[in-house]
Amino acid sequence: MEPDPNDPRQAEGVLNPATVRQPDGALYLFPRLVAEKNVSRIGRGRVVLNDGIPAAVTDLEIALEADRGWEHGIDHGGVEDPRITWIPSLGVHVMTYVAFGPLGPKPALAVSRDGWEWTRLGPLQFEYDDALDTDLNLFPNKDVVFFPEPVPDPDGRPSYALLHRPMWDFSFVRPDEVPPLPAGLLDDRAGVWISYVPVDSVERDIAALARPHAHRFVAGPEFAWEALKIGAGPAPLRVPEGWLVLHHGVTGSLTGGAFVPQSNVRYVVGALLLDSDDPSRVIARTSEPIMTPETEAETSGTVANVVFPTAIEEIDGEHFVFYGAADSRISVARLVRTAP
Repeated sequence: MEPDPNDPRQAEGVLNPATVRQPDGALYLFPRLVAEKNVSRIGRGRVVLNDGIPAAVTDLEIALEADRGWEHGIDHGGVEDPRITWIPSLGVHVMTYVAFGPLGPKPALAVSRDGWEWTRLGPLQFEYDDALDTDLNLFPNKDVVFFPEPVPDPDGRPSYALLHRPMWDFSFVRPDEVPPLPAGLLDDRAGVWISYVPVDSVERDIAALARPHAHRFVAGPEFAWEALKIGAGPAPLRVPEGWLVLHHGVTGSLTGGAFVPQSNVRYVVGALLLDSDDPSRVIARTSEPIMTPETEAETSGTVANVVFPTAIEEIDGEHFVFYGAADSRISVARLVRTAP
């Protein structure tokens, strides 16, 4: 998917989509649409298949835009980078997105039973845990995505879990202050965390999804190709060995702070395998990236050298990964399982 030059809502790119599968089998893409001054909306369009391969997007319209005060920023704002997880036990699609408002990026939730009408549950409010010696709500947070089925929380209770990526960075609001790291965390590079919401809480009130607790560190940068930071991609995919999580790894350098467009970074794709009985535990990870920027669509654009996976869909027995390319357009790749 390329931005339409005649649509001002796409003036600065289309990227980082979510997906929804309708009961009739139709597949819909929810791209981030970026207008001038880096103001974003979330669109919705039907995916056209060519011999079982995603080839185009038609009937594009707006699914969600920044019509709440806390979603508005100045010269960079709106609703960004949706991830959507279908949770059968709840009968809802759960959309996580970044609300880039007055205090920078904050994660937020919306839910839908049909993939068309969305109800906001508001910003995520992470329950305070004194053992962490800090408040996760102080920090910007991105790359939030829910698991598609309940998993055990640290106490063994069936829970809906979400991955997220807090950033220990106050540069958007207090650039001269050093952020306090959570207790026991010695590395200030952004990594993947997990939090939980008990199933019984959500059954009483679905808004409980926006109030996770039992926060745990999952994984941080480990290899050279992810030296700057990592973050979760699409919803975790259940495989025989556990939960497969595609993630992006970033190298390069940041100029002018983490919240302004960068020109000297490189995004690649890796994978984590999480334990099915304890998804806070990594049981394997790729030591080399499984996908890197190679095509012209990936190496030239608003931010060159970016592949940023955000959705996985099964089509005719094959899994396809939808990803943002160079922060400008949307591409797709097959996810192929290979023998160890």
